[in-house]
Amino acid sequence: MPLRKKEYIDRLVDKKIEDYLSIFGAVSIEGPKWCGKTWASLNHANSVALLDDEETREKAKLSLDLILNNEKPELIDEWNLIPETWDAVRRKCDETTTKGNYILTCSTKLSDEKQKKSIHHSGAGRIGKIKMHTMSLYESGDSTGKVSIQDMLNGTLKNELNDKVTLEELANLIIRGGWPSNIKTPENKINIIPKSYIDAILEHDINEDKKRDKNKMTMLLRSLARNETTIVNNKTLLKDIEEFANGEDIIESRITVDDYLDILNRLHIIENQNAYSENYRSPERVGKSAKRHFTDPSLACACLDLTKEKLMNDLRTFGLMFEALVERDLKIYMEYLNGKLFHFRDNVTGLEVDSILEFSDGEYAAVEIKLGFNQVEEAKKSLLSFYNNMVKKPKFMCIIVGYTDVIAKDPETGIYIVPITALKP
Repeated sequence: MPLRKKEYIDRLVDKKIEDYLSIFGAVSIEGPKWCGKTWASLNHANSVALLDDEETREKAKLSLDLILNNEKPELIDEWNLIPETWDAVRRKCDETTTKGNYILTCSTKLSDEKQKKSIHHSGAGRIGKIKMHTMSLYESGDSTGKVSIQDMLNGTLKNELNDKVTLEELANLIIRGGWPSNIKTPENKINIIPKSYIDAILEHDINEDKKRDKNKMTMLLRSLARNETTIVNNKTLLKDIEEFANGEDIIESRITVDDYLDILNRLHIIENQNAYSENYRSPERVGKSAKRHFTDPSLACACLDLTKEKLMNDLRTFGLMFEALVERDLKIYMEYLNGKLFHFRDNVTGLEVDSILEFSDGEYAAVEIKLGFNQVEEAKKSLLSFYNNMVKKPKFMCIIVGYTDVIAKDPETGIYIVPITALKP
């Protein structure tokens, strides 16, 4: 019997876990701490070995066979604490033709050095890799799901009204984030978990492989938060830190920034959005830089001490954090659909498209993201300009809006207008 928790809320990733268990000997699930990896895995496992438990870890150090012979599928939680587990699981999978033997979870990617030292096989063909994120609005019950990306792709979306959502409610969804343990938290306490997450990173997680300066990492996190959803290079981050830091907190070199960004990436704190360059008439003008993102917009808010009131009084910042919220959900939905999420920028004209949805068959869609309905006309112009410059046209174009209850296809342009609180895959 699977070890499903009674309070477990079904996740979109459950289908991929189920599919991969039927194809591979083992499945590896990576993602940030607290995003629900363990509970999702227990939903599919018949036994479990928790390597963050000292007694279990000591057994594994004596012999991995002591923890790898339980009822299958067996969950090995936080396998990275004993990196040799990876090769041991791969060998176990080689010994049988049975599929779905193990589920491995990991919150921190191994450093390149530790990877080379401890792991001698990629696991290709034996261990299927899955990325897990925090909860989307559809998973947390904050989207009605009246509009699916597949409906727009197939041209079957119908005009209707969605439930009304206020700006205050949108601000709360951003600050709360998609952390499963925060979904039912009272409104006046929703900022506590994201802040404690950042505190835990600074006090412990950034020092997993070597000592790093807490104050300097704090300044880098704040700079990343100020630059959420923007395209900035490491040199710009250094300048930004210099502007806001005192003398002791200035990061002296790009090498230090690279190292600090590396640990944040390995902890799944940052997940950047790559650039799209296919099918544009002037490919040499297309920007290649990634758009900066925290894994969840609540972390950016926590770094900047943003509250609902502060967002309401600073609509520019509110708009950036709303864009981050939408792109978090789009990434989850596109991974569910076996697609990818990109952004687009023409470096010469400055033309930008917030999100490009690329589907597994090579078709794609262009999406603009706007907090208010009063920005829809501006978004239409951007999308039409993009459309006119593409050799291969997008399958559909869409404007995802925060503050609206309208679900519609614009009769003049064919562009869909959709509230984020109505969207699902």
